[in-house]
Amino acid sequence: MNAFAAEEGEDAEAEEQNEKIVITGSRIPRKELSQPSPVVTIDSAEIKKFGTTDLASMLSELAPVAATDTLQGNSGSNASAGVSSANLRNLGPERSLTLINGKRHVAGQPGTAQVDLSTIPASLVERVEISTGGQSAIYGSDAVTGVVNVVLKEDFEGFEVNMSGSKSMESVGAGNGTINILAGADYADGKGNVTFFAGREYVEEVMSRDLQHLENYGTIINPADGGEEDGIPDLLTVPFVGSEMINRWGVLNPFGPDSARWTFQDDGTPFLQQTRNETNSFAFGDFPGGCPTCFFTEDYENFLPSVQKMHVGSTTNYSFNDNVQFYGEFKYVRSEIEQQFQPSFRFGNISINVVDNPFLDGGLRATLLANGQSTVSMAKFFDELGNRSADNLRETFRVVTGVKGFFELGDTEVDYDFYYVNGRTNNRRRTLNDLIPDNLVAALDAVIDPATGQAACRSQVPSAQGTGYVDPAAINGSQCVAYNPFGFRAASTEAMDFVSADVTREDEIGQEYYGVQFVFDTAEFANLQGGPIGIALGFEEREEFSETITDSLTKSGILANAATPDEFGSYDVSESFVELQFPILEGLTGAHELTLDAAYRAADYSGAGNADTWKVGVLYAPIEDIRIRGTVGEAIRAPNISEAFSPQSPGFARVSDPCDADNLGNDPDRADNCAALGIPATFQANDNVSVNTISGGNPDLTSEVSDSTTFGIVWTPTFLEDFSVTIDKYEIDIEDAILSVAAQTVANNCVDSTGGPDANFCGQIDRDPTTFDITLVRSGFINASAIRSEGIEANVNYRFDLGEMGSIASNLYLSKLELLEFFEFQNLPEESDLDQGEVGTPEYQARLNLVWSLDDLSVSWTSRFVDRSARYNVSPPPGDTSEPEDISPSYIGSVTTHDISASYDFSSDVSVYAGIRNVGNKLPPGWTRSTIYDSIGRRFFAGATFRF
Repeated sequence: MNAFAAEEGEDAEAEEQNEKIVITGSRIPRKELSQPSPVVTIDSAEIKKFGTTDLASMLSELAPVAATDTLQGNSGSNASAGVSSANLRNLGPERSLTLINGKRHVAGQPGTAQVDLSTIPASLVERVEISTGGQSAIYGSDAVTGVVNVVLKEDFEGFEVNMSGSKSMESVGAGNGTINILAGADYADGKGNVTFFAGREYVEEVMSRDLQHLENYGTIINPADGGEEDGIPDLLTVPFVGSEMINRWGVLNPFGPDSARWTFQDDGTPFLQQTRNETNSFAFGDFPGGCPTCFFTEDYENFLPSVQKMHVGSTTNYSFNDNVQFYGEFKYVRSEIEQQFQPSFRFGNISINVVDNPFLDGGLRATLLANGQSTVSMAKFFDELGNRSADNLRETFRVVTGVKGFFELGDTEVDYDFYYVNGRTNNRRRTLNDLIPDNLVAALDAVIDPATGQAACRSQVPSAQGTGYVDPAAINGSQCVAYNPFGFRAASTEAMDFVSADVTREDEIGQEYYGVQFVFDTAEFANLQGGPIGIALGFEEREEFSETITDSLTKSGILANAATPDEFGSYDVSESFVELQFPILEGLTGAHELTLDAAYRAADYSGAGNADTWKVGVLYAPIEDIRIRGTVGEAIRAPNISEAFSPQSPGFARVSDPCDADNLGNDPDRADNCAALGIPATFQANDNVSVNTISGGNPDLTSEVSDSTTFGIVWTPTFLEDFSVTIDKYEIDIEDAILSVAAQTVANNCVDSTGGPDANFCGQIDRDPTTFDITLVRSGFINASAIRSEGIEANVNYRFDLGEMGSIASNLYLSKLELLEFFEFQNLPEESDLDQGEVGTPEYQARLNLVWSLDDLSVSWTSRFVDRSARYNVSPPPGDTSEPEDISPSYIGSVTTHDISASYDFSSDVSVYAGIRNVGNKLPPGWTRSTIYDSIGRRFFAGATFRF
């Protein structure tokens, strides 16, 4: 499979152009279309056409890479803010392995193995090779859905400056820019080369409110709905869905004879709050006419964070002789990511003392007291504190050193590569303006201090404290300053400082490994009719560690979020591998080529134990024009550090006891299983208390196991030069997938299994031996899930000459997702979630790329098609009521976007390019945020390269 990218402005040898030598998918180099597994190759000319600094976003349009883990997709995340990762086949970035120059790279997100592609400057990429299908036998853990290998430029001579930028033509912000310098030279009479690179890039912040088509869409209850299965949608999707019950000025939500809601002007003057037209929940509804004093989510949301990035690095090599070459790589990347989140808020749990509060408007006080409201509930976004913005400083270091060459072993020439890799990612996250709820309670309980005549906290005025009064403040109670919540920025700076704090989190991720691989030339002693047997073998020893350290406030649990302990974890693995290639036949009638491939890897993990993976592939060409290829193999994903070692954290949860007499009928096996546990059928659980829980990592996890199969055909007709077609069918079955289970799920699964209580889940539950009430539930990560995925992919490539009018290169990529099914529990195969055909995982996708080249000029046109997608399950299993008819509109129609670009070489020293993405400004509906669609709209990009 080849994402064809013509070298713009250059003619090329036909077969050499179409069949590049690739190094991904096998440690034995071979031509691209001669691989038994599908391989996509994307070169630097193709990368330029995207006008983006986000390599993951670009790959999602060119290859079977999902767009979920791009800069946009992770914009609202914590640890992964600013991180972009490859997600092959939409089965999760944790199941895709990313390599740099064929070697592993340190992770960008703590507790995981996910590589941050944004630390790789796009202008330094020579090409990207993507080999799909299970590749663990070749590369080890995580290569369940395939491998993305980013090959960087090296052996550069000269001095080069690359500049590029992009700007939205429709939206506020939405721009990016880069400048990169590349300098290199040979030394020691050409025996060595050293190349340096440095650069900066930025991405402008985009707020959701800046994208006019979003319009705060939400769902409301359809007032015309008459009931279930009446053919009328239960819900409608409409713009301007917000809440009148909370805002930045504060909303009083009294209950009683006068339940009118009051809000405030900036100076605290009260007025009646607007009411909604229709509702979708207790707190939210729609306001078609607008509501300037209502809360709308998009007012505070980051669509894209602000990113500033700097990188420096170098590559070098030196040949001591024809047989021995030293090589090395170094890079340092510093990224600063600024995120914006909603301000801290309290909803329904602020109580205002109407009688005493000195900040409350006197007229409103009288109205409330006249209606018997001595206390009133208040909801407020504490906007005056500032957004809960987060400043992330992420630094990535990586060093690679090695010696490679060849030596003679008898009649055999052996290529070798000894290598050592060390990488670190350090992330410091500072979250601003986090609320200290107990301090807020103390500061809002304001009275007049008779000694000063000024507003003060009740905790500071003994005469205002009743019998048994306890200061509610969590810390620094003696420094309490009365807080005026009515209006905007009415509170003093001292009061705001007392109720809020900035918190920090520091992550360190490390990777260190060494290895050796040998590739044998057996032409002198081990030949088959089709040629010499290929042999590659090697060994690797790798250690990974991750730690997260939070500040004392975060650990204490006095903030709005639960206490977060520090996290430490590490593991090491020893791996041995062998790969064989048997060219059985070649050049015979009916057997132009027959090659068999086999690979095996044995791994010993310090935590997950032993894991063996294998792969077998075959390539058969009955005639020169047609190749039939296929692979079958087993791949693994070892548990990551968070899954295995995240700390055991105590907590509380509301758990509805499945063995309660009122719940026994909810599952056909439940009554018998509860009885088997000795719980009487008349048992009534105490539902008035929360259950103690312990959740965290599970050091007893084993590796996920995947069986993958691909089968395809390659057609390269000899009568039509530079033409190729590939069609591949794939199937992936993952078992023992790692799942984080909630306390309620543990309780249900204990007694809902066939054949008796499930010991794995029941063992995680403690009950009082006398009352039978649940007293403790242990939850966390377990090997319990299964995933099934099937699909078909096709590529058509054709390059033809137009004589004096130049040449045209074309590529058509088509994909069909036939199945994407998730089983939360693999022992319950009747309960699954079908995702194919839904938003983000459409059934059909296509991409057409045309490049016209004439001398030094190239013009490219690209069209991308995304099939109609359902918002919910198209074919839900029994019991799943999430039919598309439940909501209107239930589908996003198909979307086709077009891009145009052009490049021109003024000379060998100056090249320029420019283009427009999304020429027709085709935008998805405002109610979807799926990253598979372009929500920024039409934008212009341009760049230039200067060589000296």
